[in-house]
Amino acid sequence: MKNKLFLSALLISFLVSCGPSVTITKTWTDPSLNGATAKPFSKVLVIAQLKDDSTRRIAEDKIVASSTRGNFIQSYNYLKPSEQEEKLVIANLLNDGIDGIILMRLTDVEKSTSYVQGTTYYGGWGYRGGYYGGYGYGYGSPGYYQEDKTYYVETNLYDVKTNKLLWTGTVSTVNPSKLDTTLDAIIAAVRNELNNKGLIKKEDVKK
Repeated sequence: MKNKLFLSALLISFLVSCGPSVTITKTWTDPSLNGATAKPFSKVLVIAQLKDDSTRRIAEDKIVASSTRGNFIQSYNYLKPSEQEEKLVIANLLNDGIDGIILMRLTDVEKSTSYVQGTTYYGGWGYRGGYYGGYGYGYGSPGYYQEDKTYYVETNLYDVKTNKLLWTGTVSTVNPSKLDTTLDAIIAAVRNELNNKGLIKKEDVKK
């Protein structure tokens, strides 16, 4: 079997530092796959199994837009709800020249509680008792407890012809506030991981 890995799908020219903090928590790569054996797919179907249809469309559009080769297809434009039979879907994919799949999905949301330290500021010179002198006073805000939510997003790469998982990685992010910047940071984190493993090419990055 000739191994394939789509080398330019999760490539997007966003800096991780500009978005929320994300962490690669775990990855796995097919042992037979490396920078020498990895080959680009002809066409890649992008599937984002996220919290709702709107988020799914945004995520799929971002990944598709990151391709320099223009060979990625959003699942919301391709898959038909009426087609549920796996063999039929695979046959249609291969018939249309789609040999790779990227699947992004939300796997877990963990809740935890953390303490946010309060702040205190101290004053100095001031007028007191008819003269100026040094004295200290404090003001600020009290500490408090907050509920944190950690989101885990898994990305998988599959070969359609062999139905084989080639690479998987899970990214975590805490208390994301904006969908766009969170998705950008997740995509960039996965991109960097694949780049570090030699499974993507720098020239594939969309400027």
